Amino acid sequence: MVKPPAARISILAVVALISACTGAGASPTPGSPAASEAGSPAAASESAAETAAQSAAPPSASSEASPAESPAETSGESPAESAAQADLKIGVVTDVGTVNDKNFNEYTFLGAKNGAAAIGSEEPPVFVPKDASEYATGLQTYIDEGFDVIVTAGFNLGAETTKAAKANPDVWFIGVDQAPICVDEEGNLDTTFACAGDAATLLPRYIALGYQEDQAGYLAGMVSGSISENGVIGAIGGITLCGPCIRYIQGYELGAKSINPDIEVHSAYVTESDFTKAFNDPVLGKSFGGQFIQQNDPDVLFQVAGKTGNGILDAACEADIYGIGVDVDQALSYPNAAACVVTSAEKKLAMSVEANVRAIADGSAKGGNDHWDAARDGIGISPFHDLEDLISTDLQTQLDEALAAMKAGTLETCPENCGSLE
Repeated sequence: MVKPPAARISILAVVALISACTGAGASPTPGSPAASEAGSPAAASESAAETAAQSAAPPSASSEASPAESPAETSGESPAESAAQADLKIGVVTDVGTVNDKNFNEYTFLGAKNGAAAIGSEEPPVFVPKDASEYATGLQTYIDEGFDVIVTAGFNLGAETTKAAKANPDVWFIGVDQAPICVDEEGNLDTTFACAGDAATLLPRYIALGYQEDQAGYLAGMVSGSISENGVIGAIGGITLCGPCIRYIQGYELGAKSINPDIEVHSAYVTESDFTKAFNDPVLGKSFGGQFIQQNDPDVLFQVAGKTGNGILDAACEADIYGIGVDVDQALSYPNAAACVVTSAEKKLAMSVEANVRAIADGSAKGGNDHWDAARDGIGISPFHDLEDLISTDLQTQLDEALAAMKAGTLETCPENCGSLE
C-alpha cells in the first residue's frame, strides 16, 4: 500500500489562518459567520468579509479561487471580462454550518460577491441559518428588505426557494444545486414529484443551477483506477437522499472501470435521513471513514459528504491511502488532508453563480433549470499539486480525451439509473 508524501508546507502556510472552521471537530472562530446570530444578513456579511480578508491564496489555473481573493484575481474563472452595470441588492442564504466552510456555502458566496462586484453592486450580505427551520426566515428577511436577487446555497434549500419564488414573482432567485425544479401546474412546490408544471414559465425568475456530477466523478474515477495498486477503491456519500452524491459516485465507478475493468469499487453512505450527519459532522466522517477503510481495504477513497467528508479525508490520510475531494479543490480548501488528496471532482460553483448574476444585470437571464456540464466548463477535476508524479503521460492523455468526449456528448458517464440507488 502506498504512503502519501509529507504535507504541502507552502499551501498550509497560505491557508492556515482560515483552516479553523474546516478541521474535524473544529469550532467557529469568534467573529465568524457561524459564531454570529443568524437572522441579520448585514451582520453576517460584515463577518464574512472579515474572514475573507484573512487570506489571499493565489487561484489555481484550473480550479476556483478562494473567497479570500478579489474579483480581479479570479478573472480567469469569470464568464466575461466585462459586465453590464446594475445597482442590484443581492443577498445570500447559505446552508446550515458556516459561510467559510471551504465548500458549497463559501463558493456560492464567492460567486455572488464576484457577480456583484462585476456589475457595480454592493457586496452581498449573508444569512447563515442555525438549522433547516431558518431557511424560510433567511429568504423572507431579504424579501422584506426589498432585495432584487437572492442566492441560496445547496439542494437542501430547494423547497423553500421554490415556495419563495412562487410567492414573490418580482424577485430573482438563484438556487445552487437545486435543479430540476419540481412544481405543479400552478407553479407550487410539488411534494408528490409529479412535476407537471413548466417551472421556466410559472417561475420565470427562479434559476436553478444543476451540475453534471457524474462527469466530474468519472474523471476522478479514472485517476483512482490508475493510481490504485491493490485494485480496490472506495467512495463514501453523505446521504442516500442526495441525487448529486449518487451521480458523483456512479460516474466515479464508471471512470475507474474505464481504466481497469476488474477494479473493485466499494461505496457507502453515512446516513439515510440525517442531513447534519451527512454533511456537517467531520468527527463522524472520520470514524465512518476509518471503519470503511478497515472493512474494504481501498487504497484510494473518494468523499462526497461535504464537511463530514473532511473527516473521511482525515481517515484516508491516517490510513496512508490516497483521498479524492469533492466540489472544490480540497488540496487547497482543506489543508489538513492536503498531503494525501490527489485531486477533487469539481463543480464550478462560483463561476456559475457569477454568470447568472451578470445575466440578471444585462437582461439575458431566464428562469428554469440552468445546467452546467463539461461543454460549459461547469465541471472538472482539480490540479494534482505535489502528487502530479502519480499521473502518467498516458493517463493525462486519457483524461484529456475523456473530457473532450464529454464536451462533444459522446461519452456516457452515468448508468441508466443515474442519480438513483434503485
